Amino acid sequence: MSKELPQTADAKRDVIQVKIDDLSQFTKALRKQLDTPPSHVEMLTHVARAAGYRNYQHLRARNAPVPQANRKQVDRAARYFDDDGQWARWPLKRGVRELCLWVIWAAIPPRETFSERQISALIDEMTVFRDPAQIRRSLVEMHLMRRERDGSNYQRLEQPMPTEARALLAVIKERRTTK
Repeated sequence: MSKELPQTADAKRDVIQVKIDDLSQFTKALRKQLDTPPSHVEMLTHVARAAGYRNYQHLRARNAPVPQANRKQVDRAARYFDDDGQWARWPLKRGVRELCLWVIWAAIPPRETFSERQISALIDEMTVFRDPAQIRRSLVEMHLMRRERDGSNYQRLEQPMPTEARALLAVIKERRTTK
């Protein structure tokens, strides 16, 4: 006969995880539920301690705030891509055009050198309107790509992607995978 170990209360309980998008709004809503609520800062500290941090500053240092993408800008730029995730039209507005160019930049392999024909062929694979010269020039102007003075070699320059560009890229990748 095998002897079973007694189960503790912790072994029986279900673990439920909660993702809080905005800690400040969460603590404000929680404070409204209390009869004598502490100040907002004190409440942030209580929540941080309950989550296992020393205080709110410790929580913030370990969990850097993530900027939220401007959905309106992302949706506006996404309209320039077809259902297959191909860039279909050249935007007239500079901000929209630059967001679209980030999608092309993300598809260019890093640390590789391309001839003008190679980079044009790569760009043509991602676009419907087939204007690789304009896209190459724009990528160089945005400092997303380097080219030799004679135009013989092109190379992607590493840059941190803006939040909106990352969000647009996610939308375009979703379109490509659903087809």
